[in-house]
Amino acid sequence: MNTLSRIGSALARLAVFSCALAFTACGGGGGGGNDPPAAGVQPASSCTADCGTVYIGLTDADGDFLSYTVDVVSLKLKRANGAMVETLPATTRVDFAQLVDLTEFFTAATVPNGAYVAATLRLDFTNAEISVEKGGAPVAANAVDAAGNALGVVDVNVTLDNRHHLVVSPGLASVFTLDFNLAATNSVDLATTPATVTVTPALVASLEHVDQKELRVRGPLVSVDTAAGTYVIDVRPCNMRDKRYGQLTVHTDADTTFEINGTNYTGSAGLDALSAAGAGTLTTAFGTLTKSTRQFDAQSVRAGTSVSGAGIDTVIGQVLGRSGDVLKVRGATVNRNRDGARFARGTVLVTIGPDTKVLKGGAEATPGDISVGQSIEAFGAATPVNSSAMSGDWTMDATAGRVRMHATPIYGFVKASSTGALTLQLDSIAGRRVSAFSFAGTGATAAQDADPANYEVTTGALDLSGLNIGEPTKLVGYPTPFGAAPPDFDARTLVDFPRLPAMLSMSWGLNGTKAPFTSQEPTGLVLDLANTSIGRLHFLSIGPKVLDLKVLPASPSIVPPSDGRTAYLVVMRGESRSFQDFGDFVAELGARLDGDTAMVGFTATGSYDGASNVVTARSIVVILK
Repeated sequence: MNTLSRIGSALARLAVFSCALAFTACGGGGGGGNDPPAAGVQPASSCTADCGTVYIGLTDADGDFLSYTVDVVSLKLKRANGAMVETLPATTRVDFAQLVDLTEFFTAATVPNGAYVAATLRLDFTNAEISVEKGGAPVAANAVDAAGNALGVVDVNVTLDNRHHLVVSPGLASVFTLDFNLAATNSVDLATTPATVTVTPALVASLEHVDQKELRVRGPLVSVDTAAGTYVIDVRPCNMRDKRYGQLTVHTDADTTFEINGTNYTGSAGLDALSAAGAGTLTTAFGTLTKSTRQFDAQSVRAGTSVSGAGIDTVIGQVLGRSGDVLKVRGATVNRNRDGARFARGTVLVTIGPDTKVLKGGAEATPGDISVGQSIEAFGAATPVNSSAMSGDWTMDATAGRVRMHATPIYGFVKASSTGALTLQLDSIAGRRVSAFSFAGTGATAAQDADPANYEVTTGALDLSGLNIGEPTKLVGYPTPFGAAPPDFDARTLVDFPRLPAMLSMSWGLNGTKAPFTSQEPTGLVLDLANTSIGRLHFLSIGPKVLDLKVLPASPSIVPPSDGRTAYLVVMRGESRSFQDFGDFVAELGARLDGDTAMVGFTATGSYDGASNVVTARSIVVILK
């Protein structure tokens, strides 16, 4: 699991109403072509010269899912005149739970110029593969609707507010982000076997990227312009193996890092190596989008066999334990060169050796540097142990392959602090509960093995002045090389309590409430904590810290940020309405809560100031009945 927040795990522990929907990382396979467009639906490919380009990004908010893989059948944009335009050339299998801190460039669609007011995403849950964490282990989950019926094909509609339509014009690409919020629209019941996920699908649509997530674009190389420092790809998201989703120019500079077929380059040397690799070479670029020009600027590029599943099998996950040269990974994405990606709920044993090439943050490392808790991509030959590739076990031989070590996030509560060092009550590693890990062998002696109750972190020159004993913190870095602890972790980045992501969630049972607020103003909302209809969901999470809203001295004020991007969603039967302005969102709530409509769910994400008891919400999802 690559979830970078313990908000999702708080939801799992409380067996509550998970809330959040955003299109981010993608996994698995490649589908066949879509059915012909329905009557009145224009395919993007039929567009004539009177057209512009729309970059559509998919992202996912934090949730407690290890995998959430469904088929995306179609994505239609609705013009102001009612005409529909299809933007997808093929059914695409997407794992929304993977890499929730990332936004995937899904398509660069060429569509008719004009204003677009709505979008419809068609999802097919028939062959959905959903996994949640229970007791530290991945378990299967079935998706059902509110009546308990198995989900099949579902249309998810979202309408933009009147002041923020998607305007497409020639010469400048438009950006459209769809956020499929798993935490706000899925209720997880771990008591059943398999677990049950009750789904109320909804999309938050925005014309900018609300969360400051890294962007990823994938696809085969078309051409390289070394003089301009650019290259062009056919966009092909989500490990798709064929089809074209439009073209995109990727811009590089002297600081762009490249890894091509396992070899590292920087700047123009990397672009020369990419040119030498030739057209058709698979690429993945990570970077940012310049708002004014819609230019994609790559910070890092991978190509050839350095791309997951391209010419070599890949295992992506966290090292839960290590015995000698065998790394234990459970709940991993296995992406095989010959048949694509899947989530493996079983154990994947990765064997490394002295000839295994190891990269750590782009620099060369050794196999001994890989320890328990490390996030990895391992490249080698993957083989299923039994016929059930989804639920069974796997092995990987990486003795002649390589392992890429990724900076790994950890959450914990501060127990002690001194210059250059912290001791934590460790809560999670890369979104996985500590109970999933075995720390045997991590220490110089057995007595010095990492202890999650007293997890020792070296922090170097990081500023620890904002940390207080008992408060949660997030650190990003690398576990100490195997067999060399203490310390147990080398932190490169620190996020203290005031800057941790916060989520406020409340539910009101099946029938909801017609009066959820004590205050409902264009400048802020206050939930009524005395409402007798409040259901089992009533908490405020700040990183791994969970507060019961009903025992707080007062209900927090929920306000918009003073600046920056925002997205607010009102979900109703068969439709959702998305707003960028908080006042417009509150006005819509006022119109909908007319005495006949009830609110059943409310989720706000952003930051929390305990001193003022204020939640600053960049995103809100409200579910009405």
